[in-house]
Amino acid sequence: MRQQSSSGMTAVWLAVVVGILIGSGSVRADFVFGERTHLGSAINSPVEDAQPSISADGISLFFFSERSGGAGGRDIWVARRATMNDAWTTLENVGPPVNTPYQDSGPDISADGLTLFFDSDRPGGSGESDIWVTTRTTKSDPWGTPVNLGPTVNASSYDAYPSVSMDGLTLFMQSNRTGGYGKHDIWMTTRRTKDDPWTTPVNLGATVNSLAIEGDPAISPDGLALFFTSLQPGGYGIADLYLVRRATTQDSWGLSMNLGPMVNSSSAQGNASISADGLILYFAFG
Repeated sequence: MRQQSSSGMTAVWLAVVVGILIGSGSVRADFVFGERTHLGSAINSPVEDAQPSISADGISLFFFSERSGGAGGRDIWVARRATMNDAWTTLENVGPPVNTPYQDSGPDISADGLTLFFDSDRPGGSGESDIWVTTRTTKSDPWGTPVNLGPTVNASSYDAYPSVSMDGLTLFMQSNRTGGYGKHDIWMTTRRTKDDPWTTPVNLGATVNSLAIEGDPAISPDGLALFFTSLQPGGYGIADLYLVRRATTQDSWGLSMNLGPMVNSSSAQGNASISADGLILYFAFG
């Protein structure tokens, strides 16, 4: 959520999650978070680094940064490591044609690592920020020319921070389009197969969205938990991370819950990304 990042959310952190039960087929609230851990100078810089998206194999971390060496004010970067037990050793700008002199951010890497959704205010879109997608044939190939998701998904408003389900058929996004509950809401669009077009986005409703700002959605690998950021009253800081759950992907979302003081603080937290095993939560912290 760009409003939050500009208020001090500047670095990528992680928290160990115990009992989140991703992939268990059940919905319980007995999860516990471990201590926050700063990812260090291998990833973070003196400027803004945020919106992490961890790959399914856990060895690539995509995020946006305002550091020098890129194509514009905000670029998408990727950090790599040999295994999940190794330190992050490689950091590189994703480069053109993904990054441009415009604002390119909000990366979300697909489960197979071959599709990257992101948002950009580059020319050729429908509004002040649009969601785009780029693909590659293999993980060692370069990214192809990004494609705008089109006017069915992107409105004349601010549409950003995509999060796509493991099967690639549901996309959650942040938007300030009309018809929502607050300044920014979380919306969802679906498609029948990967070859079908996306449907008109629908609002996730009042159990997720409020009169305040909600955004930065991050769907869990099993599709049963949605992490998001909210500026609603009653939290711990400027912006807090919340979680909402459902029993099956066909059920309605339950009531949202604040992730609590092990994750949230008096500062700003957001931009969540959950690991494939549901045990590590990456997020931005300022």
